[in-house]
Amino acid sequence: MKTIFPLILIAAFFMMQCTSKNSLPKPPLAQVNPVEDDYFGIKITDPYRYMENLQDSNVVNWIKEQSDYSRKILNSIPGRQKLIDEMTDFDNRLSEKINSLIITENDRYFYLKSTPNDETGKVFYRDSLNGKETLLFDPETYGTDSTQKYVISSMSPSYDGTKLSFEVAANGSESSELFVMDVNTGNLYPEKIDRCWFTSASWLPDGSGFIYNRLNSSDVHDINREKDSKVYLHIMGTDVKTDRELFSRSTYPDLGMKSEDVPIVEYRKSSNLLFAYITSVDNRLNVFYAPYTELTKKHIDWKRLIAPGDEVYDFSTTDKDIYYYTPKGAPNYKILKASLDNPTPENAVTVVPEDAGRSLTSYAITKDGLFYTLSENGIREILEFIPAGETAAKEIKLPFEAGSIGLGNKGYKFSDIWVTIAGWSSDFQRYRYDAQKNLFSLENLSSKAQYPEFANLTVEEVMVPSHDGVMVPLSLIYNKDLKRDGKNPVLIFGYGAYGSSMNPFFSPQFLTWTMENGILAVAHVRGGGELGDQWHKAGFKTTKPNTWKDLIACAEYIIKENYTSPKKIAIYSASAGGILIGRAMTERPDLFAAAIPGVGVMNPLRVEESPNGPVNTPEFGTVKDSVECMAIIEMDSYHHVENGVNYPATLITAGMNDPRVIAWQPAKFAARLQAANVSDKPILFWADFDAGHGIGNTKTKAFESMADVFAFGLWQCGVKGFQPE
Repeated sequence: MKTIFPLILIAAFFMMQCTSKNSLPKPPLAQVNPVEDDYFGIKITDPYRYMENLQDSNVVNWIKEQSDYSRKILNSIPGRQKLIDEMTDFDNRLSEKINSLIITENDRYFYLKSTPNDETGKVFYRDSLNGKETLLFDPETYGTDSTQKYVISSMSPSYDGTKLSFEVAANGSESSELFVMDVNTGNLYPEKIDRCWFTSASWLPDGSGFIYNRLNSSDVHDINREKDSKVYLHIMGTDVKTDRELFSRSTYPDLGMKSEDVPIVEYRKSSNLLFAYITSVDNRLNVFYAPYTELTKKHIDWKRLIAPGDEVYDFSTTDKDIYYYTPKGAPNYKILKASLDNPTPENAVTVVPEDAGRSLTSYAITKDGLFYTLSENGIREILEFIPAGETAAKEIKLPFEAGSIGLGNKGYKFSDIWVTIAGWSSDFQRYRYDAQKNLFSLENLSSKAQYPEFANLTVEEVMVPSHDGVMVPLSLIYNKDLKRDGKNPVLIFGYGAYGSSMNPFFSPQFLTWTMENGILAVAHVRGGGELGDQWHKAGFKTTKPNTWKDLIACAEYIIKENYTSPKKIAIYSASAGGILIGRAMTERPDLFAAAIPGVGVMNPLRVEESPNGPVNTPEFGTVKDSVECMAIIEMDSYHHVENGVNYPATLITAGMNDPRVIAWQPAKFAARLQAANVSDKPILFWADFDAGHGIGNTKTKAFESMADVFAFGLWQCGVKGFQPE
């Protein structure tokens, strides 16, 4: 459910409104077989509970019928292929794209690279920035089953860069197999470990082995798949079956680990310490530590480092100190520092205090000092620097104004730091920064292209009063010649969960919407992190209604300001953003032409009965608690669908291999909406049997998914060129 931005939210995209007229016979409505539950005295009827059995052939057949019908409708929309062609053209302008970059201390570069002819990234390495490039692994040539499309889901080099572990997953399942390669020879070691998912392998300092997490099952529909996963230690050259169980609920029952928690262990060379995490989607870390020498013992003496009550969201180490990133007593975040001799947060002192007007979003430690970024409303970032041995910070003037900043470095012993800058209409640029000379030098790895189609774009950042008077940031991206005549198609995009911020990013495919004289509106709703930790908590559990009410307020604002009208507004989000879209459309069906919840959480009342549900209770709450249960009922779109309502056109999507949001969540919502709706607007349900959550899609599938959403939206928004005959 929790998704890494950009996302993965850009894996399927946006917009809609106009009458559906087609001659295709609609598939039958789903059978109703009600089940009644009692939640703390409130009786709730679930008419499609049986759909939760995805092994039932009747359920699968209904999903297939719906998907076949929807596929024909989507494919028949005029202009859909044009969108795919435009997205492909933008992609073809880049001779190569490089991402997932990792640079070892000895300056060996590992990365995924794709060209216009590639469906997904291939693993390459080079020695130094300008070194000779060598292909290590091509997932497109892996396997003999042509129905399986493989992608690299993660990779991790040993500290000296001579070995590389990487994970390969098929058809969006994120159920990965881990391999290890000898980088110098390009040969694979015998090691092959299945059921990996959560984290990359953590290498031991001498490269003799690595630590990894393993699930119980590769079946994404297995309710126990994620429960009681375990951390193992693998020594190179030994049989995987003999790997030592290093950290789990069963091996350390006294640490308070729950079955749904995800255990992780990593080694950090910077401090020569082992760190053991008990994780969920809770941003508050729960961490223990031990000297590396403890690894030789049968039972490691883990000591408490960070408790959830410490409210530490991230930390870094050097050979002497530990740095903590925390909102405790500082909703806009601060950075603390403690000695490794006495490392717990209560012994730390503040080195970067909270900024009252800006949120501290990231930091990096180098030989020259401490770099950190500050964000204004999640839409503009600045870079500040505290030189080593000093306490005062100074702002570093950037090559151009940044909507978002990414920091990369090799470690605290090195001066190397890279600053990647982007904006809604400004392409990503990667710079090396020399702190001694105060000098930026361009070091892009991906090729660059020109996009004259977007030369006239303007970005307007406004603050919108929500239902309770709180001001919500709204980003508007459109052609500067656009007229405010109430007739412009608008796509409102948001998320609002986990404290994840919708920071400005550059994507020509995303901007394709503006080429149809449309407005892209990014609503920075509560539940995200744009205005600090308090912004997350204001759209979280019992405060979750603020999330969709903020989106509604943004829609009302752009109507009031005559950018558009209700017949021209489409709303889109994915994953946990399904709550945002589903509840906005069920609360105000009159306000939108169309709604697109992609692979969305539509029935949170039953989330805990899905494989990935229990780990998400820290974000949404649990039905086992009376107060949180009432909040979950309120955020449940499925149970807020009412009979006899004119609902907007809706495109609901699912991935049958989705390990994060199980496919029956969107399926139940689609069935209920189709039965209740009395408008003549289409309610389409498209489930991809060869995809998952959107993470791990091939390039073609990603473009097709985006084109589906765009074409459906533009059709429903009445845009010329997208109307069926």
